[in-house]
Amino acid sequence: MDSITHLFLGGAIVAAIAPARHRRAALLAGAALNTLPDLDVFPLALCDNPIVRMTWHRSATHSWLVLPLLAWAIWAFFRSRGGRVAEAPVRWWWAIFACLMAHPLIDAFTIYGTQLFWPLPMRPIMWSSLFIVDPLFTLPWLLACVVAWWARERLLAQRALVAGIALGVAYVGWSLVAKAMVDQAATPVLAARGLGNAPWFSVPMPLTTQRWRVVAMTGDGYVEGERALDANGPMQLHRYPSDTAALESADGLPAVRRLRWFNHGFMSAQVHDGQLQLSDLRMGQAPDYAFRFAVAVRDGDGWRAIPPFDPNRQQLRKALRMLWRQWRDGGRVHAAFGNSATAPADSASK
Repeated sequence: MDSITHLFLGGAIVAAIAPARHRRAALLAGAALNTLPDLDVFPLALCDNPIVRMTWHRSATHSWLVLPLLAWAIWAFFRSRGGRVAEAPVRWWWAIFACLMAHPLIDAFTIYGTQLFWPLPMRPIMWSSLFIVDPLFTLPWLLACVVAWWARERLLAQRALVAGIALGVAYVGWSLVAKAMVDQAATPVLAARGLGNAPWFSVPMPLTTQRWRVVAMTGDGYVEGERALDANGPMQLHRYPSDTAALESADGLPAVRRLRWFNHGFMSAQVHDGQLQLSDLRMGQAPDYAFRFAVAVRDGDGWRAIPPFDPNRQQLRKALRMLWRQWRDGGRVHAAFGNSATAPADSASK
């Protein structure tokens, strides 16, 4: 989920478990604790390989095999220093533990993929019932924290926190129901297209659980369709090509294997100017996807691996450099005209 949601989700969980007299401190501690797992983006940013950055995010710092150790270390450190944790060590242990474990659990309901059991060689979990940013999911956590901050030790604060957590969990349950409804509508349509046994997934559209995307893999590409929960009639699917032959011939390359493992095979391949480019079909919408990587170049009848890069970002950088040059050169031209225009006036004034 997005960082804002994690702040309030963590704050609500810790404040609900910690003693009432510690409530405001618990809200702040929960916000910080639930942010910790996503700090892996900072060391990963030092790597210039975008596939490494993508596939190692939500791994070690999101693992249920690692986070209990981190929870114990944080709890033991603050208990040894006295203060609030030492006053109520049992409550604070469960608050810290539940907060850290909740972060990757919620992330697993998105399509990105969360390695809940890293370092076990399991594919990332992606239940894909929530979009990464969903205001209706964030709202109950936010309101609970606001009320708890204002009410402090009063019973109202505890009731608001419990209600906020209950509504947040209920919304997750609703998202699973909505996904089941979409899957039920998509299944006969895919079967009628001969794709009953094809790999496919459904995922909510941005900011909502009312509209969904469905993507299914075919022998020469994939099909994609949209479905609103209140729609009538069969779902309409649109076919898109993929260079499956090129993808199969490059399957032995480490970058291709890593991406196939990470995205469960939901990717398309295109060859542009002799480059093999792979798009992750789970995030975005045809023909624009959030993650696209150039991974190889033609080498005779096969492919030669290259340092992976994102063509979208490369094109953006080229466009920004062009705009900078145009602005710079335009500024110089403007300055030149300015000098020539003011020269006579300067001379006349002398």
